[in-house]
Order: sequence, then structure tokens, then C-alpha cells
Amino acid sequence: MSEKKDQQALPAPWALAMAVLGMLSLGVLIGSVTDSYSRNAGFPTVLLEPSEPPPGETPSPEPIASEAGEPEAASAEPETVTATPSTAPAEAPLVEVPLPGAPEPEVPLVEEELPTGLPEVKHVFVIMLREGGFEATFGKAAESSYLGKELPEQGELLTNYFAVTKGALANQIALLSGQGPTPETAANCPNYGDLAPGTESSEGQAEGNGCLYPATTETLPGQLTEAGLTWKAYVQGIEDGAAAGQPPSCRHPAPGSPDLNQAAIPGVDAYETWRNPFVYFHSIVDTPECAEADVGLPRLSADLKLKAEKFPALAYIAPDEEQLEPLVAEIKESLAYKDGGMIAITSAQAPQEGEGADESGCCVDLDFPNLPDDGSEAPATGPVRETGGGGQVGLLLLSPYVEPGTTNETYFNHFSLLVTIEELFELERIGYAAEPALTGFDESIFNAAG
Repeated sequence: MSEKKDQQALPAPWALAMAVLGMLSLGVLIGSVTDSYSRNAGFPTVLLEPSEPPPGETPSPEPIASEAGEPEAASAEPETVTATPSTAPAEAPLVEVPLPGAPEPEVPLVEEELPTGLPEVKHVFVIMLREGGFEATFGKAAESSYLGKELPEQGELLTNYFAVTKGALANQIALLSGQGPTPETAANCPNYGDLAPGTESSEGQAEGNGCLYPATTETLPGQLTEAGLTWKAYVQGIEDGAAAGQPPSCRHPAPGSPDLNQAAIPGVDAYETWRNPFVYFHSIVDTPECAEADVGLPRLSADLKLKAEKFPALAYIAPDEEQLEPLVAEIKESLAYKDGGMIAITSAQAPQEGEGADESGCCVDLDFPNLPDDGSEAPATGPVRETGGGGQVGLLLLSPYVEPGTTNETYFNHFSLLVTIEELFELERIGYAAEPALTGFDESIFNAAG
């Protein structure tokens, strides 16, 4: 009786089969509806790609299932696949657009090249002697064997180098500023007074008489300062005035007073104001720079011991001739000279009176507006005029950039040296140095191999 009841409680096999089929049908229906809904709703379909094999491994071919469900071996012949060009648009190049308010990109500066033939001179030493014609200084009749023979063997001698006018002071002022002479500067300025009226001509010349130039007159020291370079003057005896209560640097008379230092006093005061052309410009003497840069000759020895970058770009040196030999030797041993140095040795002018007098001029015919025309100038024959200038003085160059023991016969003058210094330091030409006919030193002067 009980066994019969148990058989009636179990479902029949066909009923179980029907239940399973119903559940499977319901699952398929739900999956179909869900897939349709996801596509209509814009949900992305995520495809999982198989990961790439590690470098150096070749993936095994996937087994291919046969109709019977058994895997088939991969064919030894690779299937040929024809590649179809992609129709996807090429990517546009990226263009950087600056943000509003962003700083503009910096444009790299292109350094201007020096004029043809000019080396990278960093330190110019101008040694200005008092008075001497070419033959008496460098020629066969030279009074000093050191200047006449020994020193020229170490450098290059410019035989046709001339002073530009009469007057030692006027020539030194010409070298520093391109200014022509006035009656006062031609006489070495016995009365230290302003140049008046001081108006400027179209050629950049301060017009009038006097010797203290207006603050507007351009100078080589001013150009160097504006360019971030330095200068210094080392003048014999300037420090001697300290014992008498005078300043030991930038020493000059009070404006409007006579100059009591027109000549040296042996054993007492070796200073001569006219040998210091820097103190004849308001743009120099009216600034603190003058007291720091216009100093006595003994300061040179200390400065030559400085590192090259600490030494000035221009050193103007006014020594006595007997000091020349140890002075040149000391300069040549300095770091500044070895780092692109050039020494230029010349005289302010040739003698203008007495034995060996030379009033010739070169190399352009300039009409100095401040001097009266006395009619004494002879017609020019070639580059040299018989009168109207400061005479043939010669110039000796010592530098790693010139060949020792050579000479050059090209015509130059003090204005040419100013042009050369301005071109070496990439400065504008000023005063008469701006004359188109004037040329500076070129590769024919800087003739050292390499």
C-alpha cells in the first residue's frame, strides 16, 4: 500500500522534459529582448580581442572545427588575403595655438658677423707717446733701438700712418671722438674752458672754440659703456697731485681757469693734462666713472694681474718713452693680452717745428670747421697732403693676430684707428670716423696664419 503512494508522488518523465524545454524557451526570449533593447538604447558593444603573444613567439594557429565537431589540422598553405586600402581620413597635423595672454615665443638673436678680416679682439691697448715722426721713432734713424729695431720684429709696422691735425691734444681727442681741432685744442688747451657755442654741425662736429666738449658730444668711452663694455686710462703722473691736495684720478683744472699742468715738473709732478684726452669731455668728467677709470700709470700693473674678463676692453696708456720696454713686456704676459689682445703703439703727432718738422696730412681731405683757413695747404698729390696735418708718425701693432716682423704700406691715420676699434667692438662710427672714404684695418693688417 505504501509503495504505491510513493510511485504516485514522483512526476512522470515526460513532465520533467516539458518543464526543461519551457525554461530554455523563456531564457532565449529574455536574451533576445535584452539584446534588442541594448542596441536600440545606444549601449556600446564591447569586443574582447585576444592579447598579442610575447615578443619572439609565433602564435599557434587556431584549430578549425569540422562539421562533426572534431578539430581539423591547420592547412600548410597560407591563405592569400587581398588587402583593401583604408578609407579612413588621414589625421590633420597638430597646430599649436597660443593661449590668450600667453607670452610670445622668443625669437633667437642672430649675431652680426664682424667685417671681413677682423679677428675676435677683446682687449685693445693704445700706447700713446708724446711726439715723434716716423723716421725718428721706427725708421733707420730711430733714437731708440728698442722702438726702431727690437720691437718691430715682434709685430707689424704700419709705415704710412699719420696724425690728423696740428696739436698733440687735438690728435688724441680725434682718436677718442672723431672730432676735429679747435684753436684751443691745437694749442694743447692752455685755458681749460667750455667749447662755445658748441652747436653740432651736420657732420657731427662740435662747432666753436674752447676745449671742454659738450655732454652731447659722442665719444668712444661713451660708446663702450653703452655697449656694456669698459674702458680705462692710465696716465703718467696723474697721481702726483695727491701730495698737493689734488685728486689722484680724473685730474683736471677747474672749468674757466688756466691749466697749470701744461708741462711736467721734474721730481715733483710728472702730470701734463693735455696727455689725458678723457678729461676734455663733459660726458666723462661729470660722471663718477671718471674717478674710477681715469687713473695713474702705476695702477696698470695691478690691473694686468686680473682675470681677462675683468680687464677693460680699451686701455689707453700714456707713459714716458723710457718706461715702454718693461711696460710692453708686462702687457704681453697678462691674461688680457693672451685672450684676444692687440697693442697699438704710436705718437700723438710728428714734430711741427724745428728739425724733423712734418705737417703732412692723410688720408682724406677734411675741412675742419673750427680752424681758420690760412691758405697754406698745398694741393693733394695722392693720399698725402704736404701741409695741414699732424705728420707721418707710424704705428706698430703687436698681437697674436699679426705676423711678427712684417710691414704694411697702406695709408691710415688716427681716425682709421678709431674706425678699427669701433668695428672690432661692433660700434657705430662717430664724428669724422663716419667718413665713407676712411677705412679701418682689415685682413691685410691682421695677417697671422690661422
